[in-house]
Amino acid sequence: MATSSPSVCLKLLIDTKDFVDFLLTILSLPLGTVIRLLSKDGMVGSLGKLYGSIESLSNTYMQPHFNKESLLKPKATATIDVGADVLHMLTIDDSSAEKSIYGCRNCCCNYNGRPIVVTDDPKATCPHCRSSITYPATFVHRSAAERPTSGERGYVKDVVTYMITDELEVKPLSSISCITILNRFNVKDVDALEEKVVHLTMEEGVKLLRVSLQSNLVLTTVFLDKNEVCMELPID
Repeated sequence: MATSSPSVCLKLLIDTKDFVDFLLTILSLPLGTVIRLLSKDGMVGSLGKLYGSIESLSNTYMQPHFNKESLLKPKATATIDVGADVLHMLTIDDSSAEKSIYGCRNCCCNYNGRPIVVTDDPKATCPHCRSSITYPATFVHRSAAERPTSGERGYVKDVVTYMITDELEVKPLSSISCITILNRFNVKDVDALEEKVVHLTMEEGVKLLRVSLQSNLVLTTVFLDKNEVCMELPID
């Protein structure tokens, strides 16, 4: 039986931490990952062409210690734990196995006051002794006791409700911020506001990333039909 894609249910436009964490995850994405997600042919400007040319460039022209996959398929620099599966949607990993890491086995590098050298590229060479870094190293995960609880995962605290505007501005929800938004859109009748429930899936996540680079009407473009009116919608 096929497994369903992960999704986060939110009500436009105010939600709790899961959607905010998702937006902050976008900030941690390396540029190479963004280009892969949006597909190089669909990129605005020349970055897609740059990506494609490096992708097709033979390893013959690359430095022997450099693995171009680190540019084309980079890892996100942020290592913070996240709670919802959808937060992992934009962090592409072509390998289901855990990446191996290696260290320099030359003892002179470890006992002469030099920093220990490790890498995830088995073809890399040690900058100190120029030896190949091929000695398998073991990555030690944090114990279960040291890992954050579900309420501590992600980037923001789960203690308030957050408001995300159409331009993806993130703010804690307050009476003042609600009044400001209502005045901004000249809302006279609060009862006329409509609540809309949507699901953030992989498709919407990638679309949100693409639209955020091209428009200030991100949530409207991703989640609302063209005939629907743009409006911030208060929720719990």
